[in-house]
Amino acid sequence: MDYAIEPAPRTILHVDMNAFFASVEQASNPALRGKPIAVIGAKDRTVVLTASYPAKACGVKTGATVYEARRRCPLVQFVVGNPHKYMDTARRIALILHQYTPLVEVCSIDEAFLDISGSLYLFGNATRIAHAIKDAIRTAFNITCSIGIAPNKLLAKVAANLQKPDGLVIVNPDDVPAFVHDLPLDEICGIGPHMTAFFQQRGIRTCGQLQPVPRAYLERQFGVTGAWLHEAAFGRDTAPVIPADEEAAPKSVGHSMTLAHNVTNRADVEIYLQQLAEMVGRRMRAAGLCGTTVAVSIRWASFASVTKRQTVAEPLRLGADIYHVAQRIWTTIPLREPVRLVGVSVANVRPQGEQLPLFAAERKVLQLTMAQDMVNDKYGEYTLYPAAVLQRCRRERTIAPSWRPHGVRQAIR
Repeated sequence: MDYAIEPAPRTILHVDMNAFFASVEQASNPALRGKPIAVIGAKDRTVVLTASYPAKACGVKTGATVYEARRRCPLVQFVVGNPHKYMDTARRIALILHQYTPLVEVCSIDEAFLDISGSLYLFGNATRIAHAIKDAIRTAFNITCSIGIAPNKLLAKVAANLQKPDGLVIVNPDDVPAFVHDLPLDEICGIGPHMTAFFQQRGIRTCGQLQPVPRAYLERQFGVTGAWLHEAAFGRDTAPVIPADEEAAPKSVGHSMTLAHNVTNRADVEIYLQQLAEMVGRRMRAAGLCGTTVAVSIRWASFASVTKRQTVAEPLRLGADIYHVAQRIWTTIPLREPVRLVGVSVANVRPQGEQLPLFAAERKVLQLTMAQDMVNDKYGEYTLYPAAVLQRCRRERTIAPSWRPHGVRQAIR
């Protein structure tokens, strides 16, 4: 006799590390535990990257200036962040998550979605998996996470935010209508301040109040986002969990940096442009990408910003080529006041073939660049670099929002 196994219901976990950078610092330095601390990007001219929960209780928020953080919490201790420490911890956390399902989507350095629908019979149930993950992370790193369990990604993320720190919230399929009825719209990821204000002006503050609004009206107001809003109001979401090796190629690759001091000389800005171009090119080569549109972003001392772009015929992936375009763009931007921040990005990105250039001189440049990448991969960034960036910005780089742990699946195999 054949026995059919009923397919498990779709079950998504959202794992959200609690005050991740601050928690890692407190775990590695017992003197900081239980204290109000704020992790910052540098010793000066910086903002808060993450605050511990005692500091958050005083009103210290991500993005606050050091002055504002100290005003809100006079006892706050500032800790200069160590990106390498956080990235290493995130990679090892990803290894833990992959023990329960291959369907892990790391959406930032401190958040991940897991589709455990196919793992429920193996590990018992979703609650057991969630507790096992929380226990493993606490044992390995002495830090905590909050987990949301729901039938889809949208609700799992909402659930993970409801009890922090160290929370676990479960939304069963039968409970979805009641769960979303009184849920404030701004609890939904993707509904920002402007959209929230739009609905509040019309007396709509919760998902339940949004549900009667016709889909056609929302689509007229917000385009394709309007259709998503209609589904979100009912707690519906069909987005799959996408593992790293199935992610679509990025649409652009970029880096920016806040300078250690305001710069008033064009040549000094060009040094930073070249450093950023090298960083962008290195990331593009590592991902096997090239692109044709270069953008330069400048933020002035007054915090006003300007961005200019230029599209070229030949796809770019070498730092020197990206820099030459960025330099041309920079000459078109009047230097009206001191420069505070510089950014370089490449858009119109597509996969780069592995064919070597036709001409010997171009082949030599590419081969030298690839050799430089291999040395820096083995011995660390800036082991080899162009002499022109010898006066580069030496501040420890912050972690890009697009950062993902690489090599996790390979390490498991």
